[in-house]
Amino acid sequence: MTKVIMIQGTMSSAGKSFLAAGLCRIFRQDGYRTAPFKSQNMALNSYITSEGLEMGRAQVMQAEAAGISPMVCMNPILLKPTSHTGSQVIVNGEVLGNMSAREYFSYKKKLVPFIGEAFEKLSKLCDIIVIEGAGSPAEINLKENDIVNMGLARMVDAPVLLAGDIDRGGVFAQLLGTLMLLEPEERERVRGLVINKFRGDKSILDPGIEMLEKRGGVPVTGVIPFLDIRLEDEDSLTGRFDRRETGLVDIAVIRYPRISNFTDFNVFENSPDVSVRYVASASELGSPDLIFLPGSKNTMGDLKWMRQNGLEAAVKKMAARGVPVFGVCGGFQMLGDGISDPDGVEEGGSVRGMELLPVRTVLTGKKERRQAAGAIPELPGVLGGLMGCHYEGYEIHMGRTHRADIDAGNTGAGAPAPERSEMRVGSETSSPASGRSETGADEIMPPVISDAKNVYGTYIHGLFDAGDTAERLLRALAEKKGVSLRAGESMDYRSFKEKQYDALADALRAHMNMEEIYGMLKDARLA
Repeated sequence: MTKVIMIQGTMSSAGKSFLAAGLCRIFRQDGYRTAPFKSQNMALNSYITSEGLEMGRAQVMQAEAAGISPMVCMNPILLKPTSHTGSQVIVNGEVLGNMSAREYFSYKKKLVPFIGEAFEKLSKLCDIIVIEGAGSPAEINLKENDIVNMGLARMVDAPVLLAGDIDRGGVFAQLLGTLMLLEPEERERVRGLVINKFRGDKSILDPGIEMLEKRGGVPVTGVIPFLDIRLEDEDSLTGRFDRRETGLVDIAVIRYPRISNFTDFNVFENSPDVSVRYVASASELGSPDLIFLPGSKNTMGDLKWMRQNGLEAAVKKMAARGVPVFGVCGGFQMLGDGISDPDGVEEGGSVRGMELLPVRTVLTGKKERRQAAGAIPELPGVLGGLMGCHYEGYEIHMGRTHRADIDAGNTGAGAPAPERSEMRVGSETSSPASGRSETGADEIMPPVISDAKNVYGTYIHGLFDAGDTAERLLRALAEKKGVSLRAGESMDYRSFKEKQYDALADALRAHMNMEEIYGMLKDARLA
């Protein structure tokens, strides 16, 4: 007897993900088994479940807020852009293939049964499902065969909250214009309006709210202030990319055109003396204390982009000066001697790497997906203090990486074995199909690769999230630089996020009419 409620927005980045997460936390606090759902997510930030299946990180965040483990049925369709006009299509956590926008637009109605099955599976596990839409329900060119906004609301008979972003301006036009472009049956589903990201005195807004309710015929259920809640953003719309200030310890993350899983670096933003800057040109790089090469959805293309705009040369100069360089996933592949693509997974052919780590990568059509856990081994250089730190993360990559100089006979912590891409410690690996631990592997790669004092690579996302790993890294950088960091919030990112979910729930309770929200749930269908 599951109840449902749906959050839609007037545009992308209107705050749907945060509102859904906040409601998930509120319902959990009130004693209900709650789960998030988004039928189709377009994002380059993804996650691997315990079953070894891929889903969008926004629903992972919302599942955390709801206090349940992420399941792929929460996000049955994931689109990962590979170009301006095409995406990799992932259905129920498995790669279906690459499609152009036009191909997918024609194909997506075939995915309706998968959406229904995923929703039905989820409805058997919980009391309330909080559904997130995508973009705007008023995109008239996309409304045919819609499977993520009003089409989904109709499919599961969900009442809708419509959110607008006042911080961008024009919120009344956003909300009224959206209502006007909806069909009568769709407008009837909109049970409340939410004005999000408001700054200032709400009483000044009251005349506008009165006019909005009169013309739109829908009550304003909440006016949410601009909140300093630090949770994960969705892809390239994040405000994190606009930060330019530098702290006592300055971290630069290379912002490629197809950057993915940049959530790996959110944990470092918790220290008041640390800056995390996303840089897209050599002139923006400055003199950082650590450079991250993040994941990429098009590793070869993004490496060529770095080469063409001078960032590759700038990073290599920094590495030569002793500045630590750390590659994650696609960034790790770029640091090697070369990348080959014999099957045309990305661009075909081969490309020379940055030649900072003696490894080579061959891209394959099979996506490696697994969760990973263990302890960081002994490392050279500034990261030596991370030895023994526990990590829990996941791998998700196209390609297998081996050592370029395997004849050297070096199989130490900085030397991956030649025929395996698993990054493990001891004798544990994970099965791509199940995510479960298996033992007895002969060739095992450590979680972090380093054959130089200041260049490192890993396939593991979330390597720094657990325990005090991030804090140890930052203090090592500060010591190397000769500065002292003030005590900040705990670097255990998971504990930090729990506090943020509670703060978000408190804010929504204070500024939304929860009595009306629960009234909408009473009128919702029994799934």
